[in-house]
Amino acid sequence: MSAAFGTTVSAEDAKTQYFPLATFRVGAYASSGIPAWAGEIDYFRYINEVEGGINGIKLVWDECETNWEVEKGVECYERVKAGKDGSPVPIFLPHGDPISKALTEKSVADKIPLVTIAYGRTEAIDGRVFPYSFPVVFSFWSEASSAVNFIAEKVGGKDKLKGLKIATVYHDSPYGKETQVLLAHLAKTYGFEDIQIPVPHPGNEQSAQWAKIRQLKPDWVFLRGWGVMTPVAIKTAAKVGFPVDHIVGGIWSGSEEDVRPAGAVAKGYLAITPFPAGANFEIHQKLKKYILDKGLSDLKDPKSFGSVYYNSGVDEAIVAVEAIRTAQAHFGERPINGEEAQWGLEHLDLSEKRLAEIGATGLQQPLKLSAKDHEGGGAGKVLQWDGEKWNVVSNGWVKSDRELLLPLIYERAAAYAREKGITPRDATN
Repeated sequence: MSAAFGTTVSAEDAKTQYFPLATFRVGAYASSGIPAWAGEIDYFRYINEVEGGINGIKLVWDECETNWEVEKGVECYERVKAGKDGSPVPIFLPHGDPISKALTEKSVADKIPLVTIAYGRTEAIDGRVFPYSFPVVFSFWSEASSAVNFIAEKVGGKDKLKGLKIATVYHDSPYGKETQVLLAHLAKTYGFEDIQIPVPHPGNEQSAQWAKIRQLKPDWVFLRGWGVMTPVAIKTAAKVGFPVDHIVGGIWSGSEEDVRPAGAVAKGYLAITPFPAGANFEIHQKLKKYILDKGLSDLKDPKSFGSVYYNSGVDEAIVAVEAIRTAQAHFGERPINGEEAQWGLEHLDLSEKRLAEIGATGLQQPLKLSAKDHEGGGAGKVLQWDGEKWNVVSNGWVKSDRELLLPLIYERAAAYAREKGITPRDATN
């Protein structure tokens, strides 16, 4: 859906906050995108309908179809970056890891923050080097570390990781390769064997990969898939006799859309996510009452209400709205531009108290961002598929080893700064 706009006005007179949405409702990954936009748009509508906007500033948006392709994503960004009808763009949501990487330098030049929740360049956590990139909530490195920590919980502690074989079956792309350096470091630290097995895009044939799994006999498999690759992996694992309750899917291999196509053999499959499934959170009760029941929802399939991807959209919208709210508290209750939104993001403090006020306790982890930390969270919940729905099986949020990760991340950010001739910003926090 596209927002309706009035006559052209100046930024000073604008009464709306514009959010362009780079979406993919067609193509190989549409099944994950469609429920995500529904969650995001439903929350935006809730803010408008129930709260009257953010401090009276209504949200407006329109969509730009990218088909999850870099060229189209960059073209979309260039088309919308100047804002609309006087309303500036405070935040751009790329909705694609390759697109976000292609926009890293452009966003700095244009002073428009890229918010990439649970994807994006890991070293962008260091905002001193990447002032306008925000891999908020759960980076790929945190995902991998938390998955290993969950496996440690299951086997009786981190000391029991020594001697285990952990195989990562990954989408053979920059996204899939993102965790290789970190997993090698964790393997060296904890003494497990790190096995890396690539799967060519799109991943609809994996016989060779799982034959290798059968041969190597790993204790656990970490599945970093995307789209059709995940259900194919689950079905092929079952064919070779690998137990699905010893496969831990990554963020983008842990949705209903990933397990339902695999059928009965998916029962028991595990996945780690910062977007726990479920429609029993307080914010969902509000969304149902004020948006879904009134026929205002963007959701086409009611079964997706409270799904992992729907909830990812809700979480993303919460972060965006609260960043604008934080910026308004400093700059004034008016539409916020990109430079001001960057300040709002770096001062975002989603405390337990604020999450309770929103109705997102348990849905969103507490976040506190700063110039040195553009992630702020670093934890996920592990879900298990029972054949019909996801159930949380971890002991709450499984934290990553951020004290181990951050020095490595800062080293990588410093290397990027040297390569690009960037002088990092001073930051005390």
